[in-house]
Amino acid sequence: MAPSLLSIKNIRRRSRASFKSEKPSNDAATDASSDASNGRTPTSGSLTPPSAPPSVLGQSDIALHQQLSKERLNESAHGTSPVPPVPNLRPPLRSASNNTNRYSVSGMTGLGSPPTNGRGPQPQLPVSPYAPQIENIRHGAWVSQKVLIITGTVGTVVGRSIDGEVTVSRLDDDYPPVAWPVRDCQFKALVYLQSGVNKLKFDFWSPKLANSATSNPIHSTQITINSMPPSSSPPLQLVILMGKDSPGTFDAPPERIKREGNDLNVAIRKFRMAAYLWQAFTAEQMFRNKFGRRTFRFEEEWTQGTTCARDHETGRLRNEARVHVIRMDKTMAEIRSMDIAQQNQQAADQGGLFPMAAEAVKKYFNLQPGQEQYVTCMYLDSHWDPTDKIIQGHAALGSSSGDLKLAIFGSHCLHSYPTKLEEVVPSFTDCTPTDTQYVANDCNEAGSSWECANIGIGAHLHETGHLFGSPHQANGVMLRDYVRLHRSFLSYEAYSTRTKDKGGPVSQAEECTWHRLDCLRFRSHPCFALPHDPPRHPDASVHAWPLEDGKIAVTAPSGISFIEIFGEGEDLCTTWMECPGLFEENQIKRQLILTEDDLRKRLPENKRKGKVRLCVKSHGGGSLDVDNVHSLCGKESKLSVGNPVTGWTAYRSKKLGASQLEGSQPMEFVFTSAKHHDRVLSRVVVYHGAALDGIEFIYDDDSRQVFGKTANVNVGIFDLDVRKGEYITGFVVRSGFWIDGIQILTSLGNRSPFFGNKNGGDAHTLIPPYGYNICGVWGTCGAWIDGFSVMIRK
Repeated sequence: MAPSLLSIKNIRRRSRASFKSEKPSNDAATDASSDASNGRTPTSGSLTPPSAPPSVLGQSDIALHQQLSKERLNESAHGTSPVPPVPNLRPPLRSASNNTNRYSVSGMTGLGSPPTNGRGPQPQLPVSPYAPQIENIRHGAWVSQKVLIITGTVGTVVGRSIDGEVTVSRLDDDYPPVAWPVRDCQFKALVYLQSGVNKLKFDFWSPKLANSATSNPIHSTQITINSMPPSSSPPLQLVILMGKDSPGTFDAPPERIKREGNDLNVAIRKFRMAAYLWQAFTAEQMFRNKFGRRTFRFEEEWTQGTTCARDHETGRLRNEARVHVIRMDKTMAEIRSMDIAQQNQQAADQGGLFPMAAEAVKKYFNLQPGQEQYVTCMYLDSHWDPTDKIIQGHAALGSSSGDLKLAIFGSHCLHSYPTKLEEVVPSFTDCTPTDTQYVANDCNEAGSSWECANIGIGAHLHETGHLFGSPHQANGVMLRDYVRLHRSFLSYEAYSTRTKDKGGPVSQAEECTWHRLDCLRFRSHPCFALPHDPPRHPDASVHAWPLEDGKIAVTAPSGISFIEIFGEGEDLCTTWMECPGLFEENQIKRQLILTEDDLRKRLPENKRKGKVRLCVKSHGGGSLDVDNVHSLCGKESKLSVGNPVTGWTAYRSKKLGASQLEGSQPMEFVFTSAKHHDRVLSRVVVYHGAALDGIEFIYDDDSRQVFGKTANVNVGIFDLDVRKGEYITGFVVRSGFWIDGIQILTSLGNRSPFFGNKNGGDAHTLIPPYGYNICGVWGTCGAWIDGFSVMIRK
């Protein structure tokens, strides 16, 4: 007998679990509506959607008949009775399938906000026309820095200008909300990121909008940013240098000292905040140049958070950039007198503060040979002398040479720096006149507090750019465009005493930038590596080889990054060639053929005559300077071997070393085995000490060729396997002013031990271009070898 229609409806109102547990669902209506609103099939409640028409409810289901028959047999066997039906008093709802994108409008997330979990489809309800629109980063993006620049617009769809504020907050309230001004529909915000997922909310408020002051912001946008700080790249170390008798204070106007203090703790907070601004600015510039948000990282420590007022008041601990404090063995008087001597153009001791800082830093970090460290320092004891009109204890210098990459700057502008995110906009718009009775700045360019902060933070970043290997450029931070650095963090500019400009809204085209060439350098720099980058190539060297028909081959095992081209008399590069990116493995160029004519055509027309100079950069960070392209590929590089009929031409590759030792003389020869096929090179003897003294090539008939001197007591021997036809295919040379050491590479993949100083100079790999072999050596020798390279033939 078939069950009645009422029994079927009762069964269909019971949960799936009730078929097994025989327990009724307590809140079927609530569960069903909750699941429907999340776009899921209900896991409890009615099996038939409430919106199903009556005709569906009246249909017969054979499978359900069988299930009901089994349940009745079980009930009869156990003596139980059917569960009474639960009356459905709720009005019909829409189908769950039509509710997958339904979100609450009146909830705390605001009108049209994305889901608070940062995932899922976008809302179907209309978004407020005044909801902030994020322009420079997408939802769910990954970054690696601590502070992120966010740029966006408000109300542009309405078609009229509007001012107000955008308040940025975290949904987990792990960081206090910070308000950022909106001017002419534009806004810029700085967001402090935690490692992991950062769910951010942007709320717009304006006095021109009647509903802006409600407790439930309706002009709201949510976005999720993922942060993964790098851990395998070398950090930029932040260091404050103090004299051994320093009280730990810095120059500041009296009212500023009264308001915020000028002790060491304040100095650390201000220096750290300036460093975060450097980091955020650099990441944004790299992103605009299509290199991702690459930027340098800092060594961090678990300490009291200093980037917001709430952390400072509550003592909240966070991972913050570590600022090392080094007490030097010099007094304040010695530091300041050294600087006075440095600023005196007639002084014999130039640059005294830089080696002083280098000595203190090496001692503090206990640097060992071959260990690179990147350190940017601030002299805390810098002092403005209003009588002599000079800043004592300050020098702006940066260098990327040697193992210690160092930059130094003074604290004379530190009083104007922000200490936390809430102070960034006030600090960069503070028009308080500079009181030269107490403070001053470089060249006294800054007549107001915000201009002083701009020059101090920007000029120190300029020196840090030198630390990363950037020279002066035609524009950007490495020129002196850092006087506009503040525009990267503001939507409007205050009155400038330097330009007499009354200020106004700031466009992206008016901002300070890193030059494109700086960004190309940073792309390959180890400090700018991202967590997902592949391992760096161990060989960063790059070399140039003259070839036939006036061609030049440029080779680099790690790939060629870009080539700077300089015309006659040019100091700043305005012409360059870019090669495919570091991670485009299928396109990366490890060898590039150039011609002098092509290089000249790339230069401006008024620079095409005269000497052409090149600077070639590899993806591994290596660099090669070619002082004169014409000399490299001209007759000077060629050597004719044999008679004109059966002879051939050897080409001298770019020489390593300065060849400037006293008594230095040129030396060269073609290998005997290259001129006579009945001779085989069987042994190489290397004479060395702290540098390379000489190399002796011995053949199977015991004949010898000597390059350099053979008088040193340290002798290294490397035998070639003549039975297998082993021959020399290249050299690894460490050189600087002279040749420090050498290693031999062979056709069987063997390497000799390294002979000489393995930590001296820079490493260069001399392996000929495709289709060419080494046929000799050439260079110069004084007391020891101070110039070396190879000759090649096709």
